[in-house]
Amino acid sequence: MTVALDINNVSHKFGDFTALDDVSLKISPGDFTVLLGLNGAGKTTLYSLITRLYNNNSGSIKIHNFDVRDQSSDALKNIGVVFQQPTLDLDLSVEENLHYHSSLHGISKAVANTRIKDEINRINLSDKLKNKVRSLSGGQRRRVEIARSLIHKPKLLLLDEPTVGLDIGSRQMILKHVKSLCKKGELAVLWATHLIDEIDKGEKVVIIHKGKVLESGGVATIVKKTKKKNIREAFNKIVGI
Repeated sequence: MTVALDINNVSHKFGDFTALDDVSLKISPGDFTVLLGLNGAGKTTLYSLITRLYNNNSGSIKIHNFDVRDQSSDALKNIGVVFQQPTLDLDLSVEENLHYHSSLHGISKAVANTRIKDEINRINLSDKLKNKVRSLSGGQRRRVEIARSLIHKPKLLLLDEPTVGLDIGSRQMILKHVKSLCKKGELAVLWATHLIDEIDKGEKVVIIHKGKVLESGGVATIVKKTKKKNIREAFNKIVGI
């Protein structure tokens, strides 16, 4: 069976500091999985390894059976990424940002026009297509980044703290949109966050703390295992808060 993301025994150090310690996790097509951890837990380091910003010297990382180290091109073309820090060009229009991304992926202008229209409609920002990015709100910019990450039709979407600094309405809109993408197709999502209120009861959670995966599974299973009332109390117990 195809696994969207398969991480086995991955560790990573910065000098003497161990940022990740023997991390393993799997995500299937169509899964919405939350990577839950406090700031500094290792979430961003793990994303940097998956996307090849860092080289993994231990273990293996596979995306739809392609090893990111040995088959980088085939693996990375299946990934869409929304990084923690915004990466849109503020002085370009929404449309220009999306066309630039399309050209990097070798997508023809005709195909790009169709895909951009589809994605921008899906996030309800078609009236902002000609606007410069700097004129958009924080929530609108995030929605554009998500649209951009999907133009090349990836099979795995990585989001690193995508709602930090946004108001409640924008956070809820982005969460709803991303979760709907999983339900509609085979897209798998790994959503990294430290915000426990972004987790619903039926979802899968991977709890990471100080570079180690301490627990993974469905919310109900983790809550039951820890004998707590909810995922917040379960998380606090697991990480020792």
